[in-house]
Amino acid sequence: MQTDAIILNAPRQLSLGRVVLNAAGPQDLRIRITHSGVSTGTERLFWSGEMPPFPGMGYPLVPGYEATGVIEHAGPATGFTAGETVFVPGANCFSGPDDSAVFGLFGAAARHLVTDARRVTRIDPALGADGALLALAATARHAMAGPNASLPDLVVGHGVLGRLVARLVIALGAPAPQVWEVNPARQSGAQGYSVCHPDDDSRRDYACILDASGAAGLLDQLIGRVAKGGEVVLAGFYTTPLQFTFVPAFMRELRLRVAAEWQPEDMIATCDLIGRGALSLAGLITHHATPDNAPRAYEQAFSDADCLKMILDWEA
Repeated sequence: MQTDAIILNAPRQLSLGRVVLNAAGPQDLRIRITHSGVSTGTERLFWSGEMPPFPGMGYPLVPGYEATGVIEHAGPATGFTAGETVFVPGANCFSGPDDSAVFGLFGAAARHLVTDARRVTRIDPALGADGALLALAATARHAMAGPNASLPDLVVGHGVLGRLVARLVIALGAPAPQVWEVNPARQSGAQGYSVCHPDDDSRRDYACILDASGAAGLLDQLIGRVAKGGEVVLAGFYTTPLQFTFVPAFMRELRLRVAAEWQPEDMIATCDLIGRGALSLAGLITHHATPDNAPRAYEQAFSDADCLKMILDWEA
């Protein structure tokens, strides 16, 4: 079976093409994707060629790790049935029409996917395109739920990840965090919390600062705003070496924590919050495009500050 997919043949060489889909086994699902998201973090680095060496990386590749779709076929050992709506964090299930290799890192930007049923999550069909945001929401939850973690009282960056962190803090019953954003185009849209430019905030006793911006040169600035014994959480993806001045961190007995990708328990907890109405994913998707306009859509997602989240509508 062949299917349409977004193919990144080399840095900045992206198009809609055809790939061959692996056959589904007894533990697999074949899913018709309805929506897939464009990540402005890791996918931008693959697109630009700036991604450091990464396990499973190579070109050509099918990008994407944020997708929702409907099960077309469920293997007998999956526990799923055809017609169910699911979130899919990607799949490595492709080859070229000539049997050439096509890397599925992360492999969600395709019309159809085949994946092990253990990787998907049942979701409410009413979520629609917002369901593609579940990976980011679970990532935000993971950044706050690690061992000995604290809920942040300062969030740096008001992109989608930063907004989800702020919403989650409130959903978990903690005081609303302060959010920093240097780009005026992204300072609006707060829901129950305050957004300001760092220069307009004089506070220097934050217990936990979570960086959702991915900016590599912020550590000294953040350390200068932490209370003694406080914590800085790095929740972005950083492509250049990070460094900081030791003495201010020493004086504060700073804790530095790195948050990685979400785990199954993060997805379960996030879906529970959404199901109970404590967490909303609404208002975070700002742009939609069809797959045949993917080159323009990806470039806009990576360069337009007004584009918080770009979604490809596979059924448009």
